[in-house]
Amino acid sequence: MKILHTSDWHLGKYLENQSRLEEQESIIEDIVAIADEKDVDIVIIAGDVYDSTNPPARAEKLLYKALRALSKNGERVIIVVAGNHDNPDRLTASTPLAYEHGIILLGNPNSKVERGRVGKHEVIDGGEGYLELKIRDERIVILTLPYPSEQRLNEALGNISDEGELQRNYSEKVGEILGNLSKKFREDTINIAVSHIFVLGGETSDSERVLRVGGGFTVTGDKLDIGAQYIALGHLHKPQRVKNSNIQAVYSGSPLQYSRSEIGYSKCVYIVDVKPREEAKIEEVLLNNRKPIEVWRCKGIDEAIGMCEKNQGRDVWAYLEIETDKVLGQSQIKTIKQLKPDILSIVPILEEIENHTENLDSFREKSIIELFKAFYLQEKKVEAGEDFMTLFSKISDGE
Repeated sequence: MKILHTSDWHLGKYLENQSRLEEQESIIEDIVAIADEKDVDIVIIAGDVYDSTNPPARAEKLLYKALRALSKNGERVIIVVAGNHDNPDRLTASTPLAYEHGIILLGNPNSKVERGRVGKHEVIDGGEGYLELKIRDERIVILTLPYPSEQRLNEALGNISDEGELQRNYSEKVGEILGNLSKKFREDTINIAVSHIFVLGGETSDSERVLRVGGGFTVTGDKLDIGAQYIALGHLHKPQRVKNSNIQAVYSGSPLQYSRSEIGYSKCVYIVDVKPREEAKIEEVLLNNRKPIEVWRCKGIDEAIGMCEKNQGRDVWAYLEIETDKVLGQSQIKTIKQLKPDILSIVPILEEIENHTENLDSFREKSIIELFKAFYLQEKKVEAGEDFMTLFSKISDGE
């Protein structure tokens, strides 16, 4: 059986107030083409299909168009789980109609899949957090855990001020859920799982929403050691495997660059070829970078204008940084914008500021206590007292 794994479409997302919907529509067309070319049986979208809980109508229309194209009138099963950006109720509102097209939408950790026809295939067993599909002569058990926020788990983790304890409790709870569900795995079935979670140690980017400040809503990798042949994950935008050699748990990443921190790596989907009792074969299929994000560093306004003229014909987003010894005039900014409307920001790098930032490394080597002492002395012209510094130390340590 072949599975296409993707996630984090973030339909309706903006980049510095610029809509990405046209790019999203194009990249979805590429994903549909890959699904057809690879002749996949199941498509898994592991959360964050929308960028907000209240997506624009055009984004919803694009999702329905995409799901319909991927399902091929029910010939292919599509499984979508909610991410932390999605509204579970809104995502699953079209469930009755979606089933007819082979599309299964799951919003909450306790979402239940009913037995019966789904498109041209059959759910032969289903319950809270799992389903068993029959596709032609093959059977597959899929554990499903949409984003398990504290609210969606419907279980308070307690009034815990210690982030370490909160993280342990949350990780234990998610591990307990997956462990119990894994009892549905059998020797004669393909056994996989799908979830939208943050596994501790994963590489993040600037475009992901923090699940909880301090890392409270993270899961340790050992909690995914549940006997699955493949675990399709969503949330992190960089494609990567969970750092645990015992499991095949993979983040497919977002299909587009959603911030300048994502410039340095390619985007992809994964094709998973799997049979009962055999190790899954995983193929990374790279996606076209429809409209890349670039950073242009120029020495002076003339070089910046030349860079814009040179790239007028390229479909690219750009952050423009200009080294200069004076503030840019409105007429110069207007000229740049006319030449290249897709400039996301124009940042003058003034020489005196540039020279100042060269000293940042020495600041990074100092502790917060040392930095505050120096700041206090500079502002007050006297050294901070011992009692005062003791109080500051307690505050900075979170006490």
